[in-house]
Amino acid sequence: MENQFVTDWHAFLAPYEQAVEELKVKLKGIRREYRDSHSHAPIEFITGRVKTKESILEKAEIRNIALDRLEEDVQDIAGIRIMCQFVEDIYEVVELLRARNDFTIIIERDYITHKKESGYRSYHLVIEYPVQRAREEKVILCEIQIRTLAMNFWSTIDHTLNYKYSGEYPEELHNRLIRAAEAAFQLDQEMSAIREEIKEAQLYFAEKKKNTN
Repeated sequence: MENQFVTDWHAFLAPYEQAVEELKVKLKGIRREYRDSHSHAPIEFITGRVKTKESILEKAEIRNIALDRLEEDVQDIAGIRIMCQFVEDIYEVVELLRARNDFTIIIERDYITHKKESGYRSYHLVIEYPVQRAREEKVILCEIQIRTLAMNFWSTIDHTLNYKYSGEYPEELHNRLIRAAEAAFQLDQEMSAIREEIKEAQLYFAEKKKNTN
């Protein structure tokens, strides 16, 4: 599947790569602010990636996206993933992102309150992010996924198995994955129930470590 509308993939992907790096720096800055003020940081860690040419074209083919509409219709060419310790942290991060003025949120999808049929849980945002290039400003779309560590573990396994089975899981495996997703969410709920004690212990440990260095 060739794309006659993109002749230079390096140039096409460069703004997305810049956006991912900038957003990672900004989000790590938020985490540092919380930790410097000796507060519980709702962000545990951040990862980011840009889809490859092959992955973009594969998605376009599967979803019947016109090749001259890649920038508008493939919303996750740039992707950021924010990991949190607690479900409550996810919604705190969402509020922090809503309050920012360096990008615009255009889509929100709450797959925690409204989980997918597969059991998948996460909070998705699609943002319009202005990238300052040498001679122009280019506004690109970026997807931000916010999830707990337990949600991320399940999603990583599901993603790996999806490649093997192309989404057509054997029934027994499908049922096991759904049960595993519910078990992961039960873990999140248990951690939420004792989160204040966990947060106090973490701050105590951080302070003690600081004083011994």
